[in-house]
Amino acid sequence: MSLVEQALKKLQAARASAVADAAPRPAVIGRVVESAETPSREVGARTTVRSNKTLVIDKVALRAAGLLPPESQERQIADEYRQIKRPLIGRVFGRGTERVENGHLIMMASAAPGDGKTFTSINLALSMALEKDVSVLLVDADVAKPHISSIFGVNKELGLLDVLRDESQDVESVILPTNVPRLSVLPAGTQSETATELLASARMRDTVTRLGAHDPNRIVLLDSPPLLLTSESRVLANIVGQIVMVICAGRTPQRAVFDALDLLGDDRPIGLVLNQSDERSGSSYRYEYYGQGMSGSANQDTIPTG
Repeated sequence: MSLVEQALKKLQAARASAVADAAPRPAVIGRVVESAETPSREVGARTTVRSNKTLVIDKVALRAAGLLPPESQERQIADEYRQIKRPLIGRVFGRGTERVENGHLIMMASAAPGDGKTFTSINLALSMALEKDVSVLLVDADVAKPHISSIFGVNKELGLLDVLRDESQDVESVILPTNVPRLSVLPAGTQSETATELLASARMRDTVTRLGAHDPNRIVLLDSPPLLLTSESRVLANIVGQIVMVICAGRTPQRAVFDALDLLGDDRPIGLVLNQSDERSGSSYRYEYYGQGMSGSANQDTIPTG
């Protein structure tokens, strides 16, 4: 039995626990402040206008909402996220492993709601932003239920959907830098009944390509809708170079995991994060690599956490 299959079987036996995505939100987790000037940057022959707003993230409020680990577990979980991010970053820049085409575009996925995807996306983005030579853009691409935008209080800001509707809009102008060094956020934007079609458009592909090409050191994390409930996430999967699928121990049915993996195919690296696992080692997370062409089995690049 493969390591992935062993991990998935434990899902059925593990005790269900509270899910981070369902944690109550405090009134203020983030706030947007404006600067006096609209910054710009020369990119080749083109001047790119950047947002004159900054998102101020309140980490104390994030922790109170259950979206950051409690202080007693902070060091342990920080170490586990280092093990999760290391192979992802390695495939972006070819560090210790083969470089993956479009590896800097990473889709954060789950089979169903409530698996801890939002918690994982936020913490992975914060962990990656600690790297000295990497910048991270967290994109709220879950346009049906934009949790990232709601959590940070930017659900009324212009964002991804606005750029897709208006081709004159520069996507860099709606990206919000944050008070966390090397971390920025792209909100979901104004809701639309044609969100699926917008995400499936050539404009979406061009926009994501621009996000990745703007800065050679930028990693783009796209928080996507649940794979088994919407079609938007399957559209996103065709654009990115890597996928991280979050599985909640004791909650995500094994069949749902395999169905989601079947939808994604096996033509790109897929990382499986086993969230809230109840291991004897005390580890809360397990990371395993469901690699290119592996047809459902883990290869030798599997990285345990614990």
